[in-house]
Amino acid sequence: MTALGGALSIQWHLGFLGAAEIELISNKEDLEFLREFQLSKEPLRMDLLIIKKPDKVRIHNEIGHIFKRYNVIEYKSPDDGLSIDDFYKTIGYACLYKGLGESVNEIPAEELTVSVFRETYPRELFKALKKSGANIQLHSQGIYYIKGQMLFDTQVVVTGQLKNEAHRSLRILSKHAQKEDVQAFIAESMRLTAPGDRNNIDAILQVSASANRALYEEVRRDSNMCEALKELMKDEIEKERQEAAQDTILENIKSLMHNLNLSAEQAMAALNIPVPNRSGYISRL
Repeated sequence: MTALGGALSIQWHLGFLGAAEIELISNKEDLEFLREFQLSKEPLRMDLLIIKKPDKVRIHNEIGHIFKRYNVIEYKSPDDGLSIDDFYKTIGYACLYKGLGESVNEIPAEELTVSVFRETYPRELFKALKKSGANIQLHSQGIYYIKGQMLFDTQVVVTGQLKNEAHRSLRILSKHAQKEDVQAFIAESMRLTAPGDRNNIDAILQVSASANRALYEEVRRDSNMCEALKELMKDEIEKERQEAAQDTILENIKSLMHNLNLSAEQAMAALNIPVPNRSGYISRL
C-alpha cells in the first residue's frame, strides 16, 4: 500500500479499528480494545470487543452511550452486505462470548451490548427487524437503537449519517469521503501525538486515501494540508522511501549480473553495498 492510496485491496477493517479508538479517545483510559477477539479454538472472531473498565464511567462519545461492561462490535465495509442473517450472526457472537465465561453467568446479559457499524442505511435489515416485532429508535443522528425481542442492548450505527463535526474518523472510511471531513480530520489529528493514536490515524488515512485517490490528490495540492499529511504519515512515507531505494539497488544488481555476467557478490561489491546488507538482496534475487 502506498502512503496515499493505490492498494489492490482496501483494508477497511484495519481503518475501522483505528477509527473506533479515535472516536472513543476521550475515554481511552476507561476502555480496553480487544481486536479480532477469538471466540473459540476455531477461526471464529468478532471484529472488536470493547471492555469498559470502571463500572460507572460515562462514555462521552454518543456512539458509546449504550456501552456497558462488555461491548461486541461488528463492522461492515462499504463492500459488505448487512442482511438479517448477518445481524443475527453478530448477536450470535455476543451469545457465544457470554457462554464462554469461566464461571456461570460471569458475563451477565444485562452487561453486554452489541453495535453494528455500516456506512449506508440498512433499509432491508430494518424492514426485516420491524416485521419480526423489533422497534427501531433513532437515538441521535446516524445511531439507531433496536428495541424489543433483543437479548442485549443493541444499536446500528450508520456512519454516513453521523454528525460530521463529531465523527470524522468514521465518516472518511468511505468510497465517497467529503473533502471537508478529510481536511478537518487531518487538522484535528495533528493534536494527537501518542504513538498508539498516530498508528490509528495512519490506518484510517491509509484506507481513506486508498478509496479516494482523486480527493486526496486534491487535498495534497493545499500546501498546509500536504505538510500535515506528510507529518501524520511520515513513518509510512519513510518506509516507502527506503523500500523504493532498495528496489532501485536490486534492479542495479540484476543489471550488472546480466550485462557484465557478474555474480551477485561481485555486483554488490561493485555497487559498494555493505556486507551486512547483502543477504537481504540475495534473498530477493
